[in-house]
Amino acid sequence: MKGLSVRLFHIAAVLGVCAAVLGGCSKKSDEAAAYRGQVIAHVGDEVVTTQEFENELRITSIPPDKQKDPAVVRKVVGDLVARKYLLQRALAAKLDREPSVLLDLLRAREQVLENAILLRSVTSKAPGKADVDRYIANNPGKFANRKILSVEQIGFPFGPNGQAVVDANKNAKTLDEVDQHLTSAGIPHARQTSVLNSGDIPQDFNSTIEAKKAEDVFFLRSGPNGIFFKVKGEEARPLEGEGRGQCRAADDESGGVKRGSQLGRLLG
Repeated sequence: MKGLSVRLFHIAAVLGVCAAVLGGCSKKSDEAAAYRGQVIAHVGDEVVTTQEFENELRITSIPPDKQKDPAVVRKVVGDLVARKYLLQRALAAKLDREPSVLLDLLRAREQVLENAILLRSVTSKAPGKADVDRYIANNPGKFANRKILSVEQIGFPFGPNGQAVVDANKNAKTLDEVDQHLTSAGIPHARQTSVLNSGDIPQDFNSTIEAKKAEDVFFLRSGPNGIFFKVKGEEARPLEGEGRGQCRAADDESGGVKRGSQLGRLLG
């Protein structure tokens, strides 16, 4: 961990996040973040910690052999900094006080607690072989046909006018069109590349993505944010053998099936 922390401090220095993004830091934020790991970057009053960095590596399914690659570290830290920056803009605009955003935040909290109780209940009883086989057969995108999708995405705070933004971009064929619309409307947003694990999304949405056309732009909700994205590439990552049963249990623990209710497709 010491070596990783030193590496991250160097990356933070290269990015110049303290001075170039917003500048300054907050002792209060440092103290509040202490339980989340060592601070590796400051973004105004927000901080990025080693624990958040490691969690980001897990969520984005970056292979262990690439997690110490300087380019990968730089990108992940940069993504976290951009997110913190947009968070501050959203808070400055008092979006967290708007009714629809408050409902989304409450819903996100409920989902985290729901997943926690699911984890506790699942550990008390293991699924039977028939349950595992049936789940595997019904979810090929999580197992035999699992893929890691390379995507380009635009994220924005899904405020009271969020649905109007989605409707306005319903016929968009490129992310440039979405970007231009958000810019002209004065909506804060960030454009970046990322990865999507097909095992983390419902089978029906997997099927929709597999049937994609070159011009298709997709949309999904992620907590209080909305995300437009295009699939740029894919890599087969089938899950076979004992890992299949483990994935089935892990998916139950995280409420994977329920996450599907947040996903949707933006089509003309």
